[in-house]
Amino acid sequence: MASKPFKVGIIGYGFAAKVFHIPLIEVIPELSLYAIVQRHPTPENDASKAHPGIKSYRATEEMVKDDSVDIVVITTTPATHFELAKLALENGKHVLVEKPFVPTSREADELIALAKKHDKLLTVYQNRRFDTDFLTLQSLLQTHTLGRLVEFESHFDRYKPTLANSKPWKTLPQPGGGAIYDLGAHLIDQIVQLFGLPQKITGFLGSQRSENAGGYDDSCTVLMHYADGMLATVKVAVISAEAEQLRFWVRGEGGSYKKYHEDPQEAHLTSGMRPGDAGFGIEPQDHAGTLTTPINSILTSKPHPTVQPTAETTYKAIYTQLAAAVAGKGDVAVKAEEAREVIRLIELARRSSKEGRTVDV
Repeated sequence: MASKPFKVGIIGYGFAAKVFHIPLIEVIPELSLYAIVQRHPTPENDASKAHPGIKSYRATEEMVKDDSVDIVVITTTPATHFELAKLALENGKHVLVEKPFVPTSREADELIALAKKHDKLLTVYQNRRFDTDFLTLQSLLQTHTLGRLVEFESHFDRYKPTLANSKPWKTLPQPGGGAIYDLGAHLIDQIVQLFGLPQKITGFLGSQRSENAGGYDDSCTVLMHYADGMLATVKVAVISAEAEQLRFWVRGEGGSYKKYHEDPQEAHLTSGMRPGDAGFGIEPQDHAGTLTTPINSILTSKPHPTVQPTAETTYKAIYTQLAAAVAGKGDVAVKAEEAREVIRLIELARRSSKEGRTVDV
């Protein structure tokens, strides 16, 4: 007889919940969307109407005391992550936190200790580990196609010279806010997954926009210096007037790999597609990266196909592995300790930018 699915309670009902979490939970048989905390529903935005049959709560304190809830997913603003995760763990729930994990490594340490104390799982939604372009690059490195690396560039660049009004909280200085926490956390996490922790770090944080009264750091460049001499560069920009935005540029003694365009999963989820739908996560062939290698001493460039996603290599994998871990059949995809190291690197990059110097890791 099949076991009952684990019941999931979600805190927050904004873009992240609607696009990155609920669609994935709903396609996993081992999980059941059970409850949503939405403090201020409106006729046009009401979780209980969009998902009939769920339990609708107005306060997190009420939801975490519901004994039926097995897993709590936190999709609210970063400044709230610590207190909400702490509350859920103290009430005996497994917890998944949207990235960035928490604003400080001290808070991360406290949550990790609390999860161990209560024997509960704690994980973070670093979904970009399952971007198909990243998995393609990971494969190239595993086969040593590029040889010894000297430079690794990772970009999330946009052309948005004016502030958007759709997510005003993102443009206000606050704990866990700014480009380095928002998009930089993804890029730093990917690099650490590939190469481990750097030896030193140099950060440049600031605003590229001319109008930024609040002092929000809308852009960042982070240099991650490795002991073998490789330099990894993280760039998040809002003024990049390019028809095609650079995503990766990796150079080594054996060749280079250059990739434009972003992984399509976010766009597919936003459009209503779901994992398992035909074409989900598959990018157009003309978005393939370019691999340049010496052939008979002549540098030759050719398209390098992006790997095809499977059920185990899309964003869905984070929840599939979480369900298995709750059942005692494996580990979570993203360990809280790994996410803690990303936050520590962000803290060091911010310190470097403020002090105008490179700092040791």
